[in-house]
Amino acid sequence: MRAIVVRQLGGPEMLKLEDVPRPAPHDGEVLVRMRAAGVNPVDTYIRAGAHARKAVPPYTPGFDGAGEIEAVGAGMDRFAPGDRVYIGAAPGSRPAGAGTYAELVLATPDQVHPLPAGISFGQGAALGVPYATAYRALFQRGRARPSETVLIHGATGGVGLAAVELARAHGMTVIGSGGTDAGLAAIRARGADVVVNHREQGYTDAIVTATAGRGVDLIVEMAAHVNLDRDLGLLAKHGRVVVVGSRGRVEINPRDAMGRDADIRSLMLFNVSDNDLAEIHAAIGAGLQNHTLNPVVGREMPLAEAARAHQAVLEPGALGKIVLVI
Repeated sequence: MRAIVVRQLGGPEMLKLEDVPRPAPHDGEVLVRMRAAGVNPVDTYIRAGAHARKAVPPYTPGFDGAGEIEAVGAGMDRFAPGDRVYIGAAPGSRPAGAGTYAELVLATPDQVHPLPAGISFGQGAALGVPYATAYRALFQRGRARPSETVLIHGATGGVGLAAVELARAHGMTVIGSGGTDAGLAAIRARGADVVVNHREQGYTDAIVTATAGRGVDLIVEMAAHVNLDRDLGLLAKHGRVVVVGSRGRVEINPRDAMGRDADIRSLMLFNVSDNDLAEIHAAIGAGLQNHTLNPVVGREMPLAEAARAHQAVLEPGALGKIVLVI
């Protein structure tokens, strides 16, 4: 079978399409015929050796994907060949070297989840890391409640759009920021109540106005290295900022947090517990079934162009999820 293999940490050019041995499921495992694999920024950080989680080459990247059950090991009764599934494992739980950028992937039952017929394989590949991160940021770390106001600061990527959908379905007032016309339209289409362009001067004034000067209860922050200091000034009393992404250090004024009894929280999906992960995918499954969740695939690329996908996922103005078609 074919798979992307990284034999040395470094730039995107380290992603090579190779012929590798076909895996076979052992007892309690399933073999998934991949139709699409999701590309996440974390994939690029690990490949470059710039993430807290270290990969040991050779390995195949990828945590997200969707396809059909190809075969099952002995004792497996939850899935059968032909079942449509998405892979949504905790990043730390993937077998060493066995990522989703491949034609066939081994998984355990807790790493695969049913994919409804109305959801494409590309959309299925957009679920795992983005929706799990968004859910964890909103509810497990942010303690979001219905009737609260949330700012999704950087709402056009895979995590941001997922957060908009989840927050709206939860009964929250949603403010989403983006930097392109297409991105702003996507945020609005996903149900945001207020949409602002974070590339415009004074866009934070619109956020303050939308809350009648009270501030927002929760901020899900995708670029803390740029926004964290100004986030603290946008919070209501007892507000929370959950840091999902940051590409560098930042200076803040702690008094902006002190005066509001505000919290700065953070997350890394590698730290999720088994119980929290089960909660996350139960919620995702329900959202797919009742059609409140509708993942956005911004771009599809062939598996052989994984290196280009790793460049594209870090470019500004991302819209939805980048998916490798297998």
